[in-house]
Amino acid sequence: MTTPSKQKRGRSFVGGLIPPLPRKTRSTAQARTEKGHCRPLPKEFRRQGSTYRQIAREGEAAIYAQTWNGCPNPAVCFEVIRVRRREGFRIGPRFIEPAEVYPPAERWGELGSTFCHKGAAFAKLREITATTGGGT
Repeated sequence: MTTPSKQKRGRSFVGGLIPPLPRKTRSTAQARTEKGHCRPLPKEFRRQGSTYRQIAREGEAAIYAQTWNGCPNPAVCFEVIRVRRREGFRIGPRFIEPAEVYPPAERWGELGSTFCHKGAAFAKLREITATTGGGT
């Protein structure tokens, strides 16, 4: 004979009882780095009044469509970037996991380029992948 659980259960939308979600366990910093996990670049993000949306990715290169948020009918630019990775690091007891990073402004021109035309952006992407091998 089983005894009923003392955990509260919520009602489902169809009227029945649903079990509580299992507790999530934290992975350790050591486990993340040993397995080689690296947080990928976001598919979309906002920075300095613009929205960036990834429209293509080939290996270590990507194209982001950049739209300025301050205009009702904005023009779109295309940023072609070389994806870089940073190592994980500690801030006090907290571990910041390894991650892919967008090129910093001071390295623009070397690791990133801006284009007004989508065709030119894709040509640059092909150029980058041809010189880097294109694989991940």
